[in-house]
This record gives sequence, structure tokens and C-alpha cells, in this order.
Amino acid sequence: MKSSDIRAKTADELQQQIDDLAKEAFNLRFQRASGQLENTARVRQVRRDLARIKTILGERSRAAAAS
Repeated sequence: MKSSDIRAKTADELQQQIDDLAKEAFNLRFQRASGQLENTARVRQVRRDLARIKTILGERSRAAAAS
């Protein structure tokens, strides 16, 4: 997911996406532990997407507090 895609979404949409990605990360951890994980790169991708979204939400909250 690109940063420009994330910035185009509202805070509610981003919060929903955070919830979805957190659930996916949880499931991926279980799959990896049980040896059923096929796409190991997806773990890293989900973690980075979560970080991107949280970073942009943080930027927005700091910008709102500054103005």
C-alpha cells in the first residue's frame, strides 16, 4: 500500500484498516508458528502497512494539535 493511498482515506477508514491488518497479523503469526504459512513475505508487508498507517495518523494528529 502506498502512502498516497493512505493519505486519501479518512481517519475512520484508516482505523478500520488498522483493525483488519492487526487481525491479519495475528493470524499470520499463528500460521507461521504452526508451519502453515506459505507466503512469508506477507508478514513483513502487513507490519509495514500498519506502521505506515499509524505514522500518517500520528502526523495528522500532530498537525491538528499545532493549528
